Amino acid sequence: MKVSIITVVYNAISTLGSTINSVLTQQYGDIEYIIVDGNSKDGSRELIQSMAEKHSIRWVSEPDKGIYDAMNKGIRMATGDVVGILNADDFYANEHVISQVVDTFRRSQADGVYGDLAYVDAENVQRVVRYWKSGQYRHGAFRNGWMPPHPTFFVRREMYEKFNTFDLRLKSAADYELMLRFIHKHRISVAYLPNVMVMMRTGGASNANLRNRFRANQEDRLAWKMNGLAPHPLTLLLKPLRKVGQYFLALWQSPASVPSEGYARQ
Repeated sequence: MKVSIITVVYNAISTLGSTINSVLTQQYGDIEYIIVDGNSKDGSRELIQSMAEKHSIRWVSEPDKGIYDAMNKGIRMATGDVVGILNADDFYANEHVISQVVDTFRRSQADGVYGDLAYVDAENVQRVVRYWKSGQYRHGAFRNGWMPPHPTFFVRREMYEKFNTFDLRLKSAADYELMLRFIHKHRISVAYLPNVMVMMRTGGASNANLRNRFRANQEDRLAWKMNGLAPHPLTLLLKPLRKVGQYFLALWQSPASVPSEGYARQ
């Protein structure tokens, strides 16, 4: 089973190296790595070019219409049976993540696989500040504010061909809309991998301040409307409230797969 991994980047030189290394050190032999750069000016493009000369990396660097446009470019470039997306400030928790994903696909025969995610301090990636434990999916869970962490979401490429890619009308919630469309609306089959798969550095744009959080909430509402769906009256309140529990979970349940400092750094 061939796995395409897509990283989109724009001016992320401080973290991009560890993202790339976490893909290149995966102990799975059939990976197609694609990097889509938005014409960075901070040295990211040069780093990608340097890494691509030493390793098998497909890449493009050109202006785009934002992060979701770049993701769509990567999906169009992908030739793998399965597609996953890893952002330029995230990294895989260990070198066995992709092998575990493939094993889960083979065992379950599902259309998609997802797992857990740990938010780590941007300066000290050993410190987990929020632990997103996804749990098993049951139909209707989206109405209760549930969603899987998008960086852990791997899906068969044919699902993109069947149900389309990211909707560029959304600026911060297109990943939520896509998973809502795939999983809740079209009911693709998904399997849960109960491991921390991805480490995400804190500081996401949609959570940066109350104004951005309000805008993201409005886009979440639009995501339901665009799909002809009606959320539960409390759905859009429950979704951000779930994050509160994730902070408490990080205090007493440390993910077993937190990588060593050497693995996380460039």
